[in-house]
Amino acid sequence: QVQLVESGGGLVQAGDSLSLSCVLSGGTFDAYAMGWFRRAPGEEREFVAAISRRTGSVTQYADSVKGRFRISRDNAKNTVYLQMYSRKPEDTAVYYCAADRTILPTRSKGPQYGAWGQGTQVAVSS
Repeated sequence: QVQLVESGGGLVQAGDSLSLSCVLSGGTFDAYAMGWFRRAPGEEREFVAAISRRTGSVTQYADSVKGRFRISRDNAKNTVYLQMYSRKPEDTAVYYCAADRTILPTRSKGPQYGAWGQGTQVAVSS
């Protein structure tokens, strides 16, 4: 069974950079398309970014993070990253990693992903 474990969350100042990591175990990592989602306090879960399987040649971003966040993958480390630049207070949320083998090349809908991590808290102060 696939398991996902996120790390890298914390409290930072607006404008600072932070990188989140998500390690996949129990499956062949490069066979999975990966995604990042977030849930802010009192809000519904929303899509952040996604990357295609294998080489990760296709990426997709929510309009709210485009140009500020970057998703990447390292298949040798079974890890997907979310680099967050120029963060804003509204980026405060629990960030979740998701994976699925059936997605081609990327998807932004949560129900399309079959495996989820437990989440990591990111807080941005103004």
